[in-house]
Amino acid sequence: MPSSPGVSARMSRQASRDTTPELAVRRLLHGAGHRYRLHRPVPGLPRRTIDIAFPGPRIAVFLDGCFWHGCPQHATSPKANAEWWRQKLDRNMARDQETTDRLVEAGWTVLRFWEHENPADVATDIAAAVVDLKFGQAARPLA
Repeated sequence: MPSSPGVSARMSRQASRDTTPELAVRRLLHGAGHRYRLHRPVPGLPRRTIDIAFPGPRIAVFLDGCFWHGCPQHATSPKANAEWWRQKLDRNMARDQETTDRLVEAGWTVLRFWEHENPADVATDIAAAVVDLKFGQAARPLA
């Protein structure tokens, strides 16, 4: 499908890693003593990466942008080139689901959060999952 005029320039300026919400969550996790790996490839899908990975307990964390990943609360639909954008955003959401499915099949716990969520709450949920899985307890349901 041909690219919409000016879209590649806009998209190239969009941060895909080390976003403000991601940095805030990472800072809180690190400060609490949790060690993780960044931008690890998804097994079997080398062009896709896990935002924050805990390889030992096999936890993959994704901090998804509301616009790019279709947040039910904050997603918007651009009016210019509406059909192109709808297809683009639908493909993003399908890719997210495929990534989650692939990781779950490989034995990973996948945690997805929206960029608008409170970083302290996100870090608390991630830390709880890490502790639960590291020490062999059943993971608590996360809100």
